[in-house]
Amino acid sequence: MKTDWPELNYTASKDTLETLHLWSQILGKLKVETQPWVNHSWHITLTVTPTGLTTGDLPYQNQHFQVDLNLVQHQLSIKTSTGQSRNLALGNMSVAEFYKKVMHALADLGIKVEIYNVPCELENPIPFDEDQTHKTYNPEQAAAFHQALLQAQKVMQLFRAEFIGKCSPVHFFWGSFDLAVSRFSGRTAPKHPGGVPGLPDWIAQEAYSHEVSSCGFWPGSEVLPEAAFYSYIYPEPEGYRTTKIKPAAAYFHQTLGEFILPYEAVRNSGNPEATLLEFLHSTYEAAASLAKWDRKALEV
Repeated sequence: MKTDWPELNYTASKDTLETLHLWSQILGKLKVETQPWVNHSWHITLTVTPTGLTTGDLPYQNQHFQVDLNLVQHQLSIKTSTGQSRNLALGNMSVAEFYKKVMHALADLGIKVEIYNVPCELENPIPFDEDQTHKTYNPEQAAAFHQALLQAQKVMQLFRAEFIGKCSPVHFFWGSFDLAVSRFSGRTAPKHPGGVPGLPDWIAQEAYSHEVSSCGFWPGSEVLPEAAFYSYIYPEPEGYRTTKIKPAAAYFHQTLGEFILPYEAVRNSGNPEATLLEFLHSTYEAAASLAKWDRKALEV
């Protein structure tokens, strides 16, 4: 079946994805140090572009700069408002080497941003400058992941456009390595318990300070070793986990506490966009109805 949705194999691409995850964290931490704080950590996210992931505009003293992780031409590029640029070819390279080269390139442009060099939201993290473990970059696997992000983003933007309440952009969280969009009821939520590895509790508590229904796309993890779409609500209303969700391939993952729709079920459905939208609509409607959101005031 011909489709614009690429084949993804978590087991085969795991090493590349883990390396990309850590590289993306370095870009994200540049945003942490150069951007004013925005609620729910929206200021630190990366943006999916036609060529990969970008920091977008970052201010530094009397200039501005942008760092792009190009997964089409397989290079990292840094561009400044003064017309200068630096490029770094991507290939099999340790996180430590990538970190050193990025920091050197920035310093060469007169940009000296110090970041906290320990990865976030990971068990037993290795500081970037010491990580010789993660060093795999397969161009085909990276390109397939990027193409999947573009396809998912297009559908998630359609879904976002249907909501007139407070809603996040469709953006890429480098800590958890997922593309996400979140809708809010406008009501405050109970204090989040925290406990996210490598993340101060106050950040999680601020992120979940208000009732939220969130959905997104992951390329896979050890807990869920396949690419998948997810949807959850915080706080979770009674009866949510046992609600019947569409399409039939969707299910509730007890460990993650989220509804899951395998990427392959979307890709092979015959109409991937309609299948994914059905999942996003079904899970949101269950969440908002059970939590008694004021849907008439929030939805287009």
